[in-house]
Formats: sequence, structure tokens, C-alpha cells
Amino acid sequence: MSAKTAFVGITGASGAVYSVRLVEALLENDVSVEVCASEMGEKVLAYEMGGLSTRKLAEAYGVKRYAPDDLFAPPASGTSVPDAMVIAPASVSTLGNIANGTGTNLIHRVADVALKERRRLVILEREMPYSLVHLRNMTAITEAGGIVVSAAPGFYNHPETIEDLMDFVVGKVLDVMGIAGHELVERWGHKRRG
Repeated sequence: MSAKTAFVGITGASGAVYSVRLVEALLENDVSVEVCASEMGEKVLAYEMGGLSTRKLAEAYGVKRYAPDDLFAPPASGTSVPDAMVIAPASVSTLGNIANGTGTNLIHRVADVALKERRRLVILEREMPYSLVHLRNMTAITEAGGIVVSAAPGFYNHPETIEDLMDFVVGKVLDVMGIAGHELVERWGHKRRG
């Protein structure tokens, strides 16, 4: 089933470019988007993206933005959870909170609701290397029904730009969200049109 609505959580791991490209790609594929950044996610977004904030991101792309402490926001309830939730990039701290059900902000809460309502939860884990604690948290999330995606681009499509590398990772996220028809990833044995 393809997602029609998506909640994008942005946390404090490096890789803010993935969140921006993901928002663009979701909108290009007619998916309604809501965004929320943790306090550190907001800081990393500004640092890595030349002063960009989720407020500016929401205004530029016409998406709904929520504050991380707004636990009264509609996506925090099982009655209005989006079709899919993606955390991109996901810090290992966020990973641990979700794996252990110890959420303290809206991103954690929406992830918890996605799991309990059996909705798609995709976590784009960017930090590495992994400790045993990180791996156990990934296992717990996977066992609960979430999908952990590594921000590790493939090279079989002979990327020529940083954008090609980002599109490979974001394309994999779209794939596990069930969003068909995008052309961000060159499929094995097929050449991109154009």
C-alpha cells in the first residue's frame, strides 16, 4: 500500500540533506507531508543547510509543521496517525527512545503510535559505527514492525554527484514506504529515462 500522508521527523544526526530531499520527493509523488524536528534536529538542519529551519522548510514547500513539544498535535493520536512516518535522519538517541517506548517528544510519540497502529515506520539511521546497544535497538524496532534503513548509498548505478548519492538513499526510503513509480533509484538492469 502506498502512503498518501507522511510525517517526517528530523533528529540531531548529521544528514539534514536527506530530510529536505525526502520532503521534495514525497511531494513530487503526491504524498501529503507533515514535518517536525527535535531541538537538536532543528540545530543540525540550520547548521548543515545554511540556516534552514523547519519553519522555512514548511513555508517553502507548503507542508504542515509541528513543534517537538506539541503532544496535542493530531499525529500524536491513533485516530489521525499518518499512513507512514519517516525519521530522516535518525539519531541513535531517537532510535533508543523508540525501541524502548520512552518517548519524550512528538517524533517519539508519532513513531510509537505508528507501531501500535501497525502503520509504516521507517527510520533512516545515519550514525555509525553501531554499538551492540544500537543493534539491539534496531532489532527491537524491526521486531515491533518498523523498518530501519541505513543511509548507505549503492554504487552500481555509477553516481556522478552528491545528489545521485542522496537520491539513492531517499529512493530506498520511498521503496520501503511503498511509493512506486519514482525514478530516484536506477533499478538493476534498467537505465533511467532521459
